[in-house]
Amino acid sequence: MATGYAWFLVLGSVFLCNLMKTLLPSIASFLSKMVQKDAEQESDMRAEIQEMKKEQSSISMMDEFARYARLERKINKMTDKLKTHVKSRTAQQAKMKWVVNIVFYILQAAVMISLIWKYYSDPVTVVPNRWIAPVERLVAFPTGVAGGVGITCWLVVCNKVVTLGLHAVS
Repeated sequence: MATGYAWFLVLGSVFLCNLMKTLLPSIASFLSKMVQKDAEQESDMRAEIQEMKKEQSSISMMDEFARYARLERKINKMTDKLKTHVKSRTAQQAKMKWVVNIVFYILQAAVMISLIWKYYSDPVTVVPNRWIAPVERLVAFPTGVAGGVGITCWLVVCNKVVTLGLHAVS
């Protein structure tokens, strides 16, 4: 691995995973909008409520109390129906965000585990021993190669660098 470009593969996959993590809310929102087509129905309900309120404002409460009260009950019923609809949609969106997050973290774990599995015994790169002298065994884990940087250490370092870089950009 030290002679190839696998270090770049690890860095690239860590970068993509962190980039996707920042885009998760947008992805979840997009997917929930694709799954739910209720927004049109809600806008129709809102328009109907506004129409009824306009009609109600044109009615004199003193002269036509029965008609005014009937319209008031219709508005209240439609508003309650709209509130129930919005609550249901909001709960569904929260569920979709939760599912998207779970799927992402499972896929991220699978990618990281497969990288560790594939490059378990090879060092990512080999550096002079004096550069990492106090923690040489920890940095070389799991390879055990003197002066080698193991995949686990490389993943941790890449993850931290990419996270700091993306945080600085956003």
